[in-house]
Amino acid sequence: MTDQTAAGPLTTEAGAPVADNQNSQTAGAGGPGLIQDQHLIEKLAHFNRERIPERIVHARGAGAYGTFTVTADVTPYTRAKFLSEIGKETEVFLRFSTVAGNLGSADAVRDPRGFALKFYTEEGNYDLVGNNTPVFFIRDAIKFPDFIHTQKRDPYTGSQEADNVWDFWGLSPESTHQVTWLFGDRGIPASYRHLDGFGSHTFQWANEDGEVFWVKYHFKTDQGIKNLTSEEAAVLAGQDPDSHQRDLRVSIENGDFPSWTVQVQIMPANEAATYRFNPFDLTKVWPHADYPPITIGKLELNRNPQNIFAEVEQSIFSPHHFVPGIGPSPDKMLQGRLFGYGDAHRYRVGINADHLPVNRPHATEARTHGRDGVMYDGRHGGAKNYEPNSFGGPAETGRPLWEPVTVTGTTDGHATPSHAEDDDFVQAGNLYRLMSEEEKERLINNLAGFIAQVSRDDIAERAIENFRRADEDYGKRLQTAVQALRG
Repeated sequence: MTDQTAAGPLTTEAGAPVADNQNSQTAGAGGPGLIQDQHLIEKLAHFNRERIPERIVHARGAGAYGTFTVTADVTPYTRAKFLSEIGKETEVFLRFSTVAGNLGSADAVRDPRGFALKFYTEEGNYDLVGNNTPVFFIRDAIKFPDFIHTQKRDPYTGSQEADNVWDFWGLSPESTHQVTWLFGDRGIPASYRHLDGFGSHTFQWANEDGEVFWVKYHFKTDQGIKNLTSEEAAVLAGQDPDSHQRDLRVSIENGDFPSWTVQVQIMPANEAATYRFNPFDLTKVWPHADYPPITIGKLELNRNPQNIFAEVEQSIFSPHHFVPGIGPSPDKMLQGRLFGYGDAHRYRVGINADHLPVNRPHATEARTHGRDGVMYDGRHGGAKNYEPNSFGGPAETGRPLWEPVTVTGTTDGHATPSHAEDDDFVQAGNLYRLMSEEEKERLINNLAGFIAQVSRDDIAERAIENFRRADEDYGKRLQTAVQALRG
């Protein structure tokens, strides 16, 4: 009999002490196992179920806790309490991720990086679910499942197929801007610490007087931008698939806390209708010359999760988690995500995933009438489960979290409205022309290497034509490079 440790005896899930954790029960010394061995059955059954289904997208990730500190007065623009005074600190949890790879894929790959940030505010959790790019491949959520299908494994070959990727991008010219970002130098960040983050979408801010502003979030890395070339990434991904996750964890363990300067672009609501670009189009940016970013805070990561399965993998983020003074915009991609993210977590983690420590509010208490189902912890006791009630239950406030938006017209499948300078290529061309000659050369090589894998000439030619429409030189150089590779 071994001595019990200071932590007490090992127990079953029901709390009963375990007598033998080295030998399973059998019918005699050499006989078959016994179904009465509760400890064995419990361990094996739990092991079979201890990993929840991975995310369909953003499966591969890492995360950390930290603080957000307000450094500027933004009360003229929003009534959100966590932004109410200079110096105010709010606990946060940030999850970084790749998009297309599965849970066991490598970190150092060419892929957008998710930048999902949870603020544990005194008015409830606020989730800002963005990327390391200010734009995205599509502008309407109805295309999202199709887009992701092209990036994931083909149902016949079981591999990502260049034909699928470039067929979709070629037939979706609005992707040209984001693809230019992705295949440029910032397509493979050197680490999670050395990338910028963006809310990407346009969001609503509203102040105490009900005045409305449209905003975009920027998180500028204080560590500086660092990237990998395709060649460097191929080596690192093979040698250390966990490179980015390890880098983040070790830096925090060593007290080298990564930080980001938080900025916002602010547009008065009455300027949106006549702005030269559609301000709610996720494939477009607001040029800084039009709306200069304003520094409002500092984000620092300073505490590692104790268990990545319980915290990083079971963490849930949804763009519909708003707080008073912040709300959605008519961005059609955002509108789809308001449903899609929450529904993904209800399926993947469970209907009561918000009860888990990483997901529940930390600075306040959730008071809802939704209960029961998988993982319900009984927190409500015998309280009534309806509203209104006469038994002291929580009641509505009568004040919406955000301000209403005026809408007109007929119900139909409307295309995203275009503004004076809107098309699918102008900003991609502007981005290309901002690049140095060396950056352009790397961009062309990265694109050509992938397009050259396409099996059909018409798919390759259509893809190249989109880049030519963004910039004649862009398309001409890409065509030459692809032809050289395809022979």
